[in-house]
Amino acid sequence: MTTLAPPSPAVGVVRRWAMLGASTLAQAAAATMMHGAAFLIPTLHQRDGLSLAHAGLIAAAPTLGVMLALVPWGWVTDRRGERLVLVAGLGGTTLVGLLAALTHGLALLGVMLVVGGACAASTNAASGRVVVGWFPPHRRGLAMGIRQMAQPVGVGIAAITVAVVAAHHGVHAAMWIPTIACAAALVLVAAVVLDPPRPDRSAAPAPNPYREDGYLARIHGVSVLLVVPQFAVWTFALVWLVQDRHWDAAPAGVLVAVAQVFGALGRIAAGQLSDVVRSRMRPLRWVAWAAAGTMLLLGLTAGLGWFVAVPLVVVATVLTVADNGLAFTAVAERAGPFWSGRALGLQNTAQFLASSIVPPVGGLAVSHLGYAGTFALAALFPILAIGLVPVSAERPLAH
Repeated sequence: MTTLAPPSPAVGVVRRWAMLGASTLAQAAAATMMHGAAFLIPTLHQRDGLSLAHAGLIAAAPTLGVMLALVPWGWVTDRRGERLVLVAGLGGTTLVGLLAALTHGLALLGVMLVVGGACAASTNAASGRVVVGWFPPHRRGLAMGIRQMAQPVGVGIAAITVAVVAAHHGVHAAMWIPTIACAAALVLVAAVVLDPPRPDRSAAPAPNPYREDGYLARIHGVSVLLVVPQFAVWTFALVWLVQDRHWDAAPAGVLVAVAQVFGALGRIAAGQLSDVVRSRMRPLRWVAWAAAGTMLLLGLTAGLGWFVAVPLVVVATVLTVADNGLAFTAVAERAGPFWSGRALGLQNTAQFLASSIVPPVGGLAVSHLGYAGTFALAALFPILAIGLVPVSAERPLAH
């Protein structure tokens, strides 16, 4: 059985929480690059004349880059440490964002988004390892919930800025948003983050955790299924509000941003709940049930044109992101210090593979089924996830 090293007494509580803040900012900044392209869809579709499916391909470009780079970044994290990976990745993301903002052409933008997503992927495993490595088991759920709120916060920042800047100044100008965010995160990470302690590799052999049982593989599978409704809402909520509900881009972006803030708080609550009940898997199953029911209701009310669909899209945003911190923490805890980088890389690779497929396939689904039918269809995936959650295979959490 693999275990994580205990937090070092040489690092005080203030420094530990400062590293959590820096890791959270790094992930939030990277999220503006990974997911901000989704908010280019209204401009790409309405002003640049791309079909929803083609605009979805542009939106999926960063997630393709992330998917290709996660496992390599995880391997480097396991071998060379978290600080190096964060500094190199954020530096690369800043440079690529700058080039994307200063160049022209949608094809070149797509290439830059792939490379930018690959650089931004550095934060997924490394920032998570910083948090899990520096916090004790009875605080990891809360700490990781705070760190995991970075993704919806980053998406919220992108929603309220990227769509508006793109609508007024073009899609290339909107690339200044992730560029500035990643540059700021780079400075803070370089000033604050230290590599967490690890046991001596020669004194503590690290067996492959995937050969012990199917626990990690099942969590990966659950996360893939739950990412489908998450990205269906993230990708199409704003364009649904603009096209079907006839909202302007600015108030629609504000609503999506507010929903992401609530989603961030939901991740914290889910993490704290997992600490209280001393289980990551039971709350994960509860989230799957809630996501399935909410997506079905959203599809039904959107199809009927009821106003309640608007607050339901906020609820769906909250529930469909609540699982990430639970799964992420469970993977890191089971994989241990010498495998967690790669395991978290595989975890996110599987998620981003699914998320890169959702925008273009979702665009085709919207073309044939409408937004309501697409939201309802997405409810099938958390239903499938419910039985896959490995509750009985979970080990008791250490005190």
